[in-house]
Amino acid sequence: MNSMDQIFAALAHSDRRTILDIVKSNPGCNVRVVSEQFETSRIAVLKHINILEKADLLITEKEGRERKLYFNAVPIQRIYDRWTTEFSALWARDLTRLKYNVESQKEES
Repeated sequence: MNSMDQIFAALAHSDRRTILDIVKSNPGCNVRVVSEQFETSRIAVLKHINILEKADLLITEKEGRERKLYFNAVPIQRIYDRWTTEFSALWARDLTRLKYNVESQKEES
């Protein structure tokens, strides 16, 4: 599975998106803090964390017996850049042209 597929597969599950939200709002939190937010077992949460790690959406840092978790936005940014950058420039140009056309028509009236 390529990295883009891993990212989409990881984001497909609502619990994993919730884990990313928790870690994003609490950088450096440990697995226990995340596990407490779910009714499922700690093992189930760890499996989700491992999938997020493999997709490079979570960075873990070992500190003693604890794993600190950090959200990595880079893979999501790559997805955004892949499909929006060209379109953003196109829309910005077209909207600017439309704005000037409308303004020039108002002046002629």
